[in-house]
Amino acid sequence: MEQSSHSLGFLSAPPKAAPVAKEKVNSLYKSLRLQVFLGIFIGYAGFYLIRNNVSIVSAILKEHDILNTVGIGIVANAVLFSYGLSKFFMAMLSDRANARYFMPLGLALSAIMNLLIAFVPAISASVGVFATVMFLNGWFQGMGWPPSGRVLVHWFSTTERGWMTSIWNCAHNVGGAGVGLISAWALSHFSKSDADWTPAFWAPAIVALVVALIALILIRDRPEAVGLPPIEEYRNDPAKVEASDEEKGKWSEMLFKHVLTDRVIVLLAVTNVFVYTLRYGVLSWIPVYLTEEVQGVDIKDGIIGFAIYELAGIIGTLLCGLVSDKIFKGWRSGAGLLFLAGVGVAIFIYWMLPATAPLWIFYLLIAIIGGLIYGPVMLIGLQAIDLSPRNVAGTAAGFTGLFGYLLGATLASTGVGILIHSFGWNVTYGVLLIVVVLSLILMWTVGKDERRMMEARARERAGETER
Repeated sequence: MEQSSHSLGFLSAPPKAAPVAKEKVNSLYKSLRLQVFLGIFIGYAGFYLIRNNVSIVSAILKEHDILNTVGIGIVANAVLFSYGLSKFFMAMLSDRANARYFMPLGLALSAIMNLLIAFVPAISASVGVFATVMFLNGWFQGMGWPPSGRVLVHWFSTTERGWMTSIWNCAHNVGGAGVGLISAWALSHFSKSDADWTPAFWAPAIVALVVALIALILIRDRPEAVGLPPIEEYRNDPAKVEASDEEKGKWSEMLFKHVLTDRVIVLLAVTNVFVYTLRYGVLSWIPVYLTEEVQGVDIKDGIIGFAIYELAGIIGTLLCGLVSDKIFKGWRSGAGLLFLAGVGVAIFIYWMLPATAPLWIFYLLIAIIGGLIYGPVMLIGLQAIDLSPRNVAGTAAGFTGLFGYLLGATLASTGVGILIHSFGWNVTYGVLLIVVVLSLILMWTVGKDERRMMEARARERAGETER
């Protein structure tokens, strides 16, 4: 291997520990599985408290001429662009690093960036400087998903990983709703004027620092590091894809074989572009759309809409995991197609609602869109870690995230910002519906490959049974 994990210093993955007594394995496994899961759930929710708070205060920035829609898009896009890069490159480190230290460190550094934005006025005085600091924030944000994927792969086996991943994925929504609620509270209690947006940055950042400490206390890297057997052995549940032997090949060779040239992983990455365009194309502009297009709506109503979108995603994510297991029998793409079609219908109705419609109807449509879009967001990450060797699973998931954030989030922030500024909301939502159609085509293409893989595995199992 070209780069040893030992070169990561204190972040290096811990070695195998001496095996614990057999009579202690079961009880220790059960307690630690719950502990580490809570660690990555709470820890990852913390990242969403401080990821892209520009969207929360976009209406304030625009109303008081601090930034126009294009400037808001550029700053918001900076963090998403760097997060996409970091999610991939940090994943290559994370696959060989200690998840217990890797995740809390990234969260703490991201919180520090948000505190600087809030308390150093010169940063927000320039679009370029603001975007640069948000770029750094996004880079540290990339230290959240990869260690979470590492923990899921090492502590939960194939037949339970889908449900556990869908539960963990709700951390997105807990954190996303949390930032909306914390920001609304902080703005109400600590803003020095109507133009003071900084409490929406510093208040969530303080909470995130506390969360980083909690994650550090709870997370453990992998079972073998605490003297437990591998999860496949413990649950007698073989992985779909065998772990790649790092000692027999260079890291670059494994990356090329199992990620960059793997047809399914590449297709998932391209599909993620359009899924993330939809996710952020609606979410990032909820406060601006409601305050501009709906009568009697103020900035706090818009922020509540932002929180509703994220909270609804919890129900949608869990439902999608259940549907993919029970109705589609593990064919994840089938559930993805169903949910994406629902997103298209809901966006169309949301767009067509008259400005005089009651606010609760807009909230209902926002909840439906948020509930449906997070299903495909979860499924793509799950498929990436499920259909790749576990010692490169984080990198595979990071690769799909690279496309989602680098291209999809770019289209949703800067691209949508330009559309709104230049052509208005009608053209913008028309383009989003085209994106829905493209995402359905790509998901169907992925689904055909996934179906063939499932059928091949079924034939292999049938052959083994006959023998």
